[in-house]
Amino acid sequence: MHRNLKQLQADLGISFRRPDLLRQAFTHSSYVNEHRIGQCKDNERLEFLGDAVLELTVSEYLFDKYPDRTEGELTKLRASIVCEPSLVGFAEQLDFGSYVLLGKGEELTGGRTRPALLADVFESFIGALYLDQGLEPVRAFLSRYMFPGLPQQGRLLTADYKTILQEHTQQHNMGPLEYKIVDERGPAHEREFAAEVYLHEEMLGRGLGRSKKEAEQHAAAEALTKLEVKVEQP
Repeated sequence: MHRNLKQLQADLGISFRRPDLLRQAFTHSSYVNEHRIGQCKDNERLEFLGDAVLELTVSEYLFDKYPDRTEGELTKLRASIVCEPSLVGFAEQLDFGSYVLLGKGEELTGGRTRPALLADVFESFIGALYLDQGLEPVRAFLSRYMFPGLPQQGRLLTADYKTILQEHTQQHNMGPLEYKIVDERGPAHEREFAAEVYLHEEMLGRGLGRSKKEAEQHAAAEALTKLEVKVEQP
């Protein structure tokens, strides 16, 4: 069962002017499909907005924190923060999964703890907070709950999730991995790719990226999360 969103606001020290936005941020499409009443909306549009707000605020944070980093280094560091495994971790710390409105089928299949769902909810919450109160409260929220939990001195840059996953599967004789680019969208100057990684025809992870390699890295990172492999940052 989901928890009361009033409790979440109390825990976070945030009071939404429009509680309907907060409710929408925690409403999964499966719930809307089963409860077609009134103006019930799912969180997918808020997720879209929240992703863009996260890109901006994390970019701003990194730009100020690492004045000597190159554009390429900052881009890679941002990608390692605004990615599914990272967002899942923050959503879990805040117990966001307990507040999601789910359809019965999604609930029964463990949707409340599914990594992709948790990452989406974190983004949709950011989108809702931005619409409700503007950019400064988003910065304050991230400064309190996200930025202190990031590794210092840009260490996130060095993780090669594909290599780590490859070494893990080889070490445990799990068989060969297969990466597939399953989607490609957007104009040529802003292309986005979706990649999936498979082991014995079972999908272990899915990731998005501005390049095929970046998408595969994010897919490998999700697979490592699923396999409960701890990634040591050098």
